[in-house]
Amino acid sequence: MTPRQQNDRQLIFDNEGIKAFALQLKMIRKREGYTQSQLAFESGVTLSQIARIETAKINPTLSTVFTLARTLNVPLTDLFSFELAPKDK
Repeated sequence: MTPRQQNDRQLIFDNEGIKAFALQLKMIRKREGYTQSQLAFESGVTLSQIARIETAKINPTLSTVFTLARTLNVPLTDLFSFELAPKDK
């Protein structure tokens, strides 16, 4: 890959996937009896970041997702238990 091709690459932000993850996280957080503040405190993830994840404003890193799953004491697969529409070609 040439330097120009590398500069032409765009960040991937899958709005549908991020929104589905946000809804799933919020549902699990509530099911497990956590407020956003409690989850933030116990996980070490900032409250503003929790809020931005749950409103699909940001794309959380895998490390953040792992931390949230551990804090909520749920299998990682629970956070990804949702369907995505196939990608248009």
